[in-house]
Amino acid sequence: MGIMGDILDVTADGGREGIIISAISRKANLSHYAVIDKCSKLIDAGLVTTTQTSRNKVYQITEKGLEFFQEFKRFQGLVDSMNLRY
Repeated sequence: MGIMGDILDVTADGGREGIIISAISRKANLSHYAVIDKCSKLIDAGLVTTTQTSRNKVYQITEKGLEFFQEFKRFQGLVDSMNLRY
């Protein structure tokens, strides 16, 4: 879940323009292939969308993804305040 949260955070920072996979990989400190795998799962869940530009695939967080990410951050805060590991 933490990796998914990191990817959602990076794609949210990408805004409406979106972000390419190599930038997600760099900012989330994950391998290129791990990001591709996790992004496909996020796409299947409807949390992220992708569009093809002339050069790259661009990933964007959806409204559903933003709502999920906000709830996820609240959950992380609760877990952190209780000193729990997840």
